[in-house]
Parts: sequence; structure tokens; C-alpha cells
Amino acid sequence: MLTNDILQAVKSYTATMKKRVNFVLQTGKHDKRDELVKFLSEIASVSNNLELIEQETDGLLRSPLSFLIEADGVDTGIRFSGIPSGHEFNSLILAVLHASGTDLKLDDSIKSIVAHVTGEFKFEVFVSLSCHNCPDVVQALNQFAIINPNISSEMIDGGLYPELIAERDIQGVPSVYLNGELFANGKVDAAQLIEKLMQHSEAPVKSESTLPLQDVTVIGGGPAGVSAAIYSARKGLKVTLIADRIGGQVKDTMGIENFISTIQTTGPELSKSLHAHMKEYDITVKEFLTVSEVIPGDIKTIMLSSGEVIQTKVVIVATGAKWRELGIPGEKENIGNGVAYCPHCDGPFFKGKDIAVVGGGNSGIEAALDLAGIVKSVTVFEFMPGLKADKVLVDKAQAKDNITILKNVATKEVIASSGKVSAIDYIDRATDETKRVNLAGVFVQIGLVPNSGFLGDLVDKTPFGEIIIDEKCHTSTEGIYACGDVTTVPYKQIIVSMGEGAKASLAAFEYLLTQGDELEAKHKEQLAAA
Repeated sequence: MLTNDILQAVKSYTATMKKRVNFVLQTGKHDKRDELVKFLSEIASVSNNLELIEQETDGLLRSPLSFLIEADGVDTGIRFSGIPSGHEFNSLILAVLHASGTDLKLDDSIKSIVAHVTGEFKFEVFVSLSCHNCPDVVQALNQFAIINPNISSEMIDGGLYPELIAERDIQGVPSVYLNGELFANGKVDAAQLIEKLMQHSEAPVKSESTLPLQDVTVIGGGPAGVSAAIYSARKGLKVTLIADRIGGQVKDTMGIENFISTIQTTGPELSKSLHAHMKEYDITVKEFLTVSEVIPGDIKTIMLSSGEVIQTKVVIVATGAKWRELGIPGEKENIGNGVAYCPHCDGPFFKGKDIAVVGGGNSGIEAALDLAGIVKSVTVFEFMPGLKADKVLVDKAQAKDNITILKNVATKEVIASSGKVSAIDYIDRATDETKRVNLAGVFVQIGLVPNSGFLGDLVDKTPFGEIIIDEKCHTSTEGIYACGDVTTVPYKQIIVSMGEGAKASLAAFEYLLTQGDELEAKHKEQLAAA
């Protein structure tokens, strides 16, 4: 499982550990236990500050496949039930490093929120090792456990606990439980967890800016936002980037083959590269936070979900888009119970079952192809008479025996029985006849909705919510620029968004060349008057 190259990399990561870290493994028997013992033993072998201890924990741990992490003999609250390989391997290594004293990569405002959470919080995170979104949630909760001794977090590999999955009727990951009750599932990220935790935190609300006046504040951490931030920083400007997650929607894309100069990559890999590139510059990054309001004026005021305030000369909006929902009966009611939006995350839960993919664009056909190797059958529903996907993808789908493509149809209702999706009703648009397909899951892949609602009427938008921009990314409000998928720019592509981000930054720099000094003076006047 662990190659010599991986072990050497772990050895280098653990070379500066400040505390001794133990893997405390529950005793007992399990078919996979020897594999877990070997896995942990190999990791522990790279450092004298790491040790595997097998002992009876008197009910503290779930099973013989469960272990906790101690730092200098103290329980950190971090648990793993299963073998954290695959996408979760990084979660384990980061947990070791953070437990040993490595600085947490969280904004100070988030640390304060978590530290002031009161009461006992026992989180359980159900994952699949093929889920690329799950590690973000696991890693965030593990850091919360490090910060606050009242918080514990357990990663549970659903594939090794089928009885527990069946008992809780889990059909999507990540599924997060708090004190035995469902806390969040399906489309969940660290920013959403933090916003939920804020309801239980007694952290003092920061009503003043903790940063000096910024030249440029970028809202959004996808390709457009990161591009805008880097281009602005290269001009020597004071730059802050605010994002619920670095990578944005790109992080949910597994196969990227049209990013010129890179033959093939994945969304998580590209997101990691975006983050690494941004670290090369003096950019203040506020990740896992969202913007609640932008207050207009010569100096713009940005209100964060944490209560923090940022004042800035220029705002660049690069908030991208989110998955569009069908808006039919039974959809929202069954999210996590058969309705899903991420085939890579939730596909394994439908192994050997009949499922539907709604949408005949590139995302829909790619999802159908991915799922065809796992499920019994895939039925693709496309509203238009023809498919919008690239021909190479359509040809692959049509060559699959277990993929059926229905065109010129409108989905009408998701049907559920005993709390689980059991069928989908649709209308044949040629005959107006209503038909039903029995199935166990529905994956929605019908495009995107711009993330522009937080702006209210601050800038002009289309009826679809896209921010209207000109050729230099100007919006209808002076000093506010927009770029990427949140705007009217055609062709929602990664490479297009990166170019638009650069363009918005350069246009903002032109604005600051002529207006920057005047804005600085006005800000000083405001401070003096206050």
C-alpha cells in the first residue's frame, strides 16, 4: 500500500515534529485488521516520534479497525475507523502533523470561532475513499478537534461498515453526524460547517477591520479568482482573496483534458496547484469564509461570514457558479437519499443498481461514462432533441451496452419509497406522454447557476443572475469588477476564466493608477472623522 517513495515523503514531513504522536489502535479481530496494522506500522517506522500502540480502549473506539491519535500522551479527539488510504491518506498525515504542533492553516477568525464553541461536539464523517470532496471535511473537523478539546471527529470508511451505512440509510458522502444526528450531507464543505458551528460559538464578533486598507479584494477562489489575485499581487498591490474553498467548482471535476499545455489533470490536482502558485505571492487568503454583504462607496466595505470587515479600493467578484437544480418535486427532499450531484463521490453507493443522469452536456455524459463502470445501468435524460456533449464523449456513451440515452424529454418528479429514490417520472416532449423509469438514484448534471446573490442590486445582472460586464470586466458600479463563470462572458471554461481573471486584475490596476491616491486620501479622511 505504501511505496518507498511515499514513506520517504512522510519521513521528510515528520522530520520537524514538536510532539510525540501515537496511533492508539483498538484490540480485537477483523478481516482487514492485519492490513491496517501493517499500514500504521509502516508509517510509524519513519520517525522515532511516531508509535503504534494496540490496546483495549473500553468503548472509546468503534471497532478493531478504529484508532485515535494521541499527542504527548493526550487524546487529540481525532479518530479514524477504517484504513485512511486513497484520498484520505492526506487527512491522516495532516492529522499527525497538526497533532505534533505544525501550524494549522486556518484563518485566525475561524480559530476563534472554533475555540469558543461550547458543549460537547462528537462528529462522525462517513466517507468513501474515492470521494475527492470528503478529505476537505475530514481535515477541517480534525483541525477543529485540535483547537477545541470539546470537539472530536471520526472518519468512517463506509465501505468497511456496511451495516452502519444501512442502519443510517446513507446514500451519499460526505455525511456528517453530530452527536448521533445528521448534521450535513451531500454538497457540504468546510465553509458550511463553520457557518453551522458559529451558532454554537461564543466568540466575540469583530466589527472592525483587522487588515489595512486593501488595494484589491478578490471574492472567489476558483481559476478566475486565483488568476486575478496573482496578477494583482505581481503589480505590488495589497491583495486579499476570500473563498469558501480554493479551486471552487473546478475541485468537483475529475477529468480535465482541455487545459492547454497540460495533457491531463484532475480538479483536485489543479486546485492544489492554484493554491501552491498563490503561496508564492504576498496574498492574504481567507479560506472557508463567505461574503455576506458588499457595501458600496468610494471605499468598499466587505462583510464576512465570520463578522470580520475588510475595506478595499477595488473588488473583483469571481464567485463562479454552483450546480443547477432540477426544481421538480422530490429532488430536494431526497438529496442524500438517492438524489446526488457528484458521481465520483456518491457513485459507489449505487453499485449494481439502476440510476439516471439528467443532462446531456459534457458533464452529464462524462458522469454517465464514469457511473457505467459501477452501476447496473444508466439512463441519460436530455431535454433537447440532441445532445450538447462533445462528439468524442457521445460516441463513447453510445458504445456502452448499459447506457440508454433519452432525448427530447422533461423530468417531472423524483419518486421515493420508504425514504429512498425508487423511480423518476418524465414527459416525452414529442407525444406529451408521462412515463416512469424505476431506478435507485438520480444524478443531476444540468449546468450551473451564478453565485451572485450576495451582491443584491449592487451591480447589474441578467435575468439568469450573471453579472453584466464589458470587455474589460467592468460592472455597472465603479471600482467593482467581475470575471469568470459568474459573469456574462460566454463559454464557461477553466482556461477562459483564468484569462478573464487576469483581464479583470489589469483593468483594476489601470483604475488604481488614476484613482488610487485619491481613494487613499478619502480613506484617511474617513478614519480621521471616525
